[in-house]
Amino acid sequence: MQKKTNEKLKLGVFVILGLLLFVLAIFLIGNRKNMFVKTFTISANFNNVNGLLQGNNVRYSGINVGTVKTISMINDSTINVNMAIEEKMVQHIKKDAIATIGTDGLVGNMIVNIIPGKGDTAVISHGDVIKSFTKIGTGEMLNTLNVTNENAALLTAKLLDITNSITNGKGTLGMLINDSVVANNFKHTVSNLKLTSIEANKTIKTINKTIASIDLDNSVAGVLLNDSLEAQKVKNIITNLESSSHSIDSVINNLNATLLNVKEGKGAINYLSNDEELVKNLEETIKNINEGTDKFNQNMEALKHNFLTRAYFRKLERQEKRDKKTNDN
Repeated sequence: MQKKTNEKLKLGVFVILGLLLFVLAIFLIGNRKNMFVKTFTISANFNNVNGLLQGNNVRYSGINVGTVKTISMINDSTINVNMAIEEKMVQHIKKDAIATIGTDGLVGNMIVNIIPGKGDTAVISHGDVIKSFTKIGTGEMLNTLNVTNENAALLTAKLLDITNSITNGKGTLGMLINDSVVANNFKHTVSNLKLTSIEANKTIKTINKTIASIDLDNSVAGVLLNDSLEAQKVKNIITNLESSSHSIDSVINNLNATLLNVKEGKGAINYLSNDEELVKNLEETIKNINEGTDKFNQNMEALKHNFLTRAYFRKLERQEKRDKKTNDN
């Protein structure tokens, strides 16, 4: 009898403990699923949820404020995440809040973090869709690092080849490093370029001083620079000079052609310039004419003193005096 009582007592204790554990489990699960608190639903759209599951926590500024209610595909690139948020938090979450997906620690479960916005907007309400931001996942980071490592390896190999070529004296840089003669020539070239740069700088300073010394109001250069009408006149003068030079060239060409015709032709001028005998005859003829003129003058003088013609010449002299006197009056 005592044995049966002990067994019944043990069974009762076991049942009571089982019921207590069941009630505690229901309470914990319900508390986790927000079954015993009033909630409202908001949602956010993501391109990738990174392994987020229904029932994962939702945090606002590091505080658990709800759980993930449902996860559904809208299209091939958009995933909608519905979140059940405690109603007491409605006054703290604004419409400009941003939802992101992260991890609870380094290797913990995925959670939804709601980041407060910076604007002064109204609080959220049931059914609102807040903005989202998808962070780069660990896999994507590893893929990027892998590509970066491959590129770094290729770059290192190329740099090694370039370094070996330079060490072996290949290429311009290798020749400059290994050939002392070329290096000295390059050094002299750089020195000459430096001197040239210094001289060019001096020349530019001189030109600047010259330009600064120009009186832009009164000098010819200033008038040409500032007065468009005068500049146009100078331009017209230059154009006219160019036209005149063309005309002078034409005249010179014509003169050259004429002289060539005179020299090579059969005209009188060519005959006079080339026939020496004719020239001598002309000289003798001119000499005879001059001598004849002198003799004629002597004869005329003799006639003036001859008694037969003297009266005639005196008459001519008196007539000339009367004409002269008449013209003077």
